[in-house]
Amino acid sequence: MLCDKDTLLRKLHELRSEHRDLDTVIGRLQSESADQLHLQRLKKRKLLLKDEIAWIENRLIPDNIA
Repeated sequence: MLCDKDTLLRKLHELRSEHRDLDTVIGRLQSESADQLHLQRLKKRKLLLKDEIAWIENRLIPDNIA
C-alpha cells in the first residue's frame, strides 16, 4: 500500500493535477450544456479525488495536538 513519503507525495501531485483537469473540463461542459449524465459522472470522480487527496494529506501531516 502507499506508505513511502515520496510515493505519497507523487500520488498527491497526480491526484491534484487530475482534480484541476476535471475542474476545467466540468466548467467547459457546463457552459456548453453537455450531457448531464456525463457531467454528473465527472463531478462524482472529482469528489472521489478530493477524498483521496484529503486522505493522503492526513497521512503526510501528522496530527500533533499541543
